[in-house]
Amino acid sequence: MRNLLAFLAKYNHWFVFIVLEVASLVLLFRYNSYQGSVWFSSANVVAGKVYEWDSQIEALFSLSSVNQELTQRNLYLERQVNMLSEKLLAITKDSAEFRTDRTDVKAFQGYRLIDAKVISNTLRDKDNLITIDKGAADGVKKDMGVACGTGVVGIVYLVSTHYSVIIPVLNSQSNISCTIKDRGYFGYLHWTGGSSERAFVDDIPRHAHFKLYDQIVTSGYSSVFPPGILVGKIMHVYNSADGLSYRLNIELSTNFGRLRDVCVIDNTEMQERIDLLRAAQDSIKAKEN
Repeated sequence: MRNLLAFLAKYNHWFVFIVLEVASLVLLFRYNSYQGSVWFSSANVVAGKVYEWDSQIEALFSLSSVNQELTQRNLYLERQVNMLSEKLLAITKDSAEFRTDRTDVKAFQGYRLIDAKVISNTLRDKDNLITIDKGAADGVKKDMGVACGTGVVGIVYLVSTHYSVIIPVLNSQSNISCTIKDRGYFGYLHWTGGSSERAFVDDIPRHAHFKLYDQIVTSGYSSVFPPGILVGKIMHVYNSADGLSYRLNIELSTNFGRLRDVCVIDNTEMQERIDLLRAAQDSIKAKEN
C-alpha cells in the first residue's frame, strides 16, 4: 500500500494531465456540433473496421465446421445422384412405372458418418498411411471405410482411443471392390506406386463393354463402402498380364495431396447382418458334417 501511494505521489501530475485531457475532449465533442460529427464519423469507421475484422476471424475459425458439413453433404448428394442415375437407366431399359418410395435413400441413411481431420498423410511411399484425429472413443472401428467429399479415401487399419490409421487407396495393400458405373462389370482397385492421381482396376472381364471416361464407383459388395461412392474415371485400357482380362488405368477423384476433411463410414447394421449370415452358414455346415 505504501508503495502504491508513493507511486501516485511521484506521478500525480501525469494523472491530473490525463484526467483534464479526457474532460476537455468530452466537452469539445459533446458541446460542439462540428467536432461531434467528426468524432461520430471517425468512431463509426473504426468500429466498422473492428467489426469487419471480428467477422473475418470468426469466419476463418468456422471454416473447419463448414468443411466437415460440406464433406458429409457431398457424400450424401453423390450417393443420391448415383441412385437416381440407376433408376433413370432402369426406366430407359424397362417401361415399368417409376417408383418414388425412396427406399434406397433410406437404406443409405443407415450409414453413420463420423467427421474426422487428417493430421498425417504420406504420398511418396509404396505403402502410404493416413492418420486421423478420431478413434475408438468416437466410434471408429477397424475395417470401416473412409471417404471425402470427392470420393473414396481408404479403410481403417489401426484404432487407438483418439486416433486411427488408414490404409488409403495409395497403398500397395489396398484392395477395394469397384464397378464401372451403369455397366455392371466388377474389378478390384490397386495402386502400384508413382503418381498419386492414378491407380488401376484389375480383373475386368474381356467381354465387358465400356468406354474411356466412364466412372468407376464402389460396388457395395462388402460392409465397408456403400455402392456408388465415386472412385475415379477410366483414362486408359490395357490387357492383363495373362491376357484373360482388362486392366483399367483410372484417374482418382480424390486429391490426396490436399486431403483435410474425411468421413468414416459406420455401417454397424450391415455388419450385424453379415455376422448373422455367417453364423447361419457355419451352423448349416456344422449340421451337414
